[in-house]
Amino acid sequence: MIERARKTNWVLTVVLILGTITVFFPLYMAFIIAFKQPSEMTNDVAGALAPPARWSIENFRQAMEVTDFWRSLGNSLLITLTTIVLAILIHSIAGYVIGRGMAHKKSFRFIYLYIVSGMFVPFSILMMPLVKQTAQMGLGNRAGVILLYLVFYMPMNVLLYTGYLKNIPVALEEAADIDGASTWKTYWKIVFPMMMPMHATVAILTALGTWNDVMTPLVIMSGTGQNTLPLAQLNFQTQFGTNYNLAFASYILALIPILIFYIICQKQILNGVANGAVKG
Repeated sequence: MIERARKTNWVLTVVLILGTITVFFPLYMAFIIAFKQPSEMTNDVAGALAPPARWSIENFRQAMEVTDFWRSLGNSLLITLTTIVLAILIHSIAGYVIGRGMAHKKSFRFIYLYIVSGMFVPFSILMMPLVKQTAQMGLGNRAGVILLYLVFYMPMNVLLYTGYLKNIPVALEEAADIDGASTWKTYWKIVFPMMMPMHATVAILTALGTWNDVMTPLVIMSGTGQNTLPLAQLNFQTQFGTNYNLAFASYILALIPILIFYIICQKQILNGVANGAVKG
C-alpha cells in the first residue's frame, strides 16, 4: 500500500512538472522576445532560447504608440469593468430567483434549463443577425458590446449562482422574513454578501472572456474607430506581421492588467468554484 502511494506521488510529481513547463515555456518565450531587438531573432534553437543581449523597453514604447495603447486600454477597461458589475448584479438576482423558485414551481426549472441551454449556441450562428439588429437599434458601439456580453455570459453565471445558493441555508431567509424584512432587503442584506466567493468567480470568468474577446467588438464596433486591446493587437499584427518583438511586447502589456486582477481574486475564485460549481 505504501509502495503504491509512493508510485502515485511520483507520477503526480512528473505530471505537475510537465504541466508547469508547458505553461511557463510560452510565457518565457514571449517575455524574452519582447525585450529582444529584431537583429537578435535567429532560427537556431540556442539563439531563440537565449535571453536578450541588452534589456530594453524600446519595444514596449513602440508597441504602445502603434496600438494607441492608452485609448485601447481605456476602452477595454470600460467594457470589462461595466460588464463585470452589471453581470454580478443582474445574473446574481436571476440566479437567486430561479434557484429559490425551483423548489416551489416546476416552471422555474424550465426557465433555468432554457437559460443554461444558451451555452450551447455558438456565436457564429448569431453573429450576422446580431450585427444587423445592433446597427438598426443604434447599438453598434461599446454599449451594444456590453449588452451582448451580459447576454452571452448569463447562462454560465446563472448556472454558478444557482448552484452556489445550495450552500446558503433557507432558514436565514425565513428568519429575516419573520423579522419583517422584505424579499428585496433579505437578498441585499443576507444573500448577496454571502455569495461573495461566487461574485469573485463570476467576475474573473467574465473578465477573462470579455478582456480577450476579439470577435464581438470586431463585428459590432467595426467602423467606429474605437478599439479594444485585442482589436488593436489584431490591427498591429496585420500591419507588422513580421515584427515579433513589437507583437510580443504588446501581448505582455495586455496581459498585465488581467493577471493582476486574477491574482487579487484568486482565493475567492477557488472558494467559489469549489463550493458552487461542484455541488451545483
